[in-house]
Amino acid sequence: MVKSRPVVVISPKMRNRTGLVTVVPLSTVQPKPVQAHHMLLSKASLPQLGHFQVKDSWLKGDMLYTVGFHRLNLIRLGKRGQDGKRLYFKNRLGRTTMAQVYRCVMHGMGMPHLVEHV
Repeated sequence: MVKSRPVVVISPKMRNRTGLVTVVPLSTVQPKPVQAHHMLLSKASLPQLGHFQVKDSWLKGDMLYTVGFHRLNLIRLGKRGQDGKRLYFKNRLGRTTMAQVYRCVMHGMGMPHLVEHV
């Protein structure tokens, strides 16, 4: 994947990895065939902006990236808060959804035997 796209950050802050995050990309193209490392992400989990609500988004658990946080752009909501500052989408996925994401990643990394521990 080479174009700009939304991602789900799956790594926590770590002392020795300042500024780095591990992400899983999202795509609007449905994988064919859908496999255990793919996941349809609910539109309710995404920003309530037109282009995120038009097509389904698929998590590609076999395409992990570790990137510098400075290379990521927060999703702008196109509004400004009462203080005049831009508003960004910063919602977090729930525990159940993140457990599904981690399972997809385990399958994508060829470690399905670890799925039962997530």
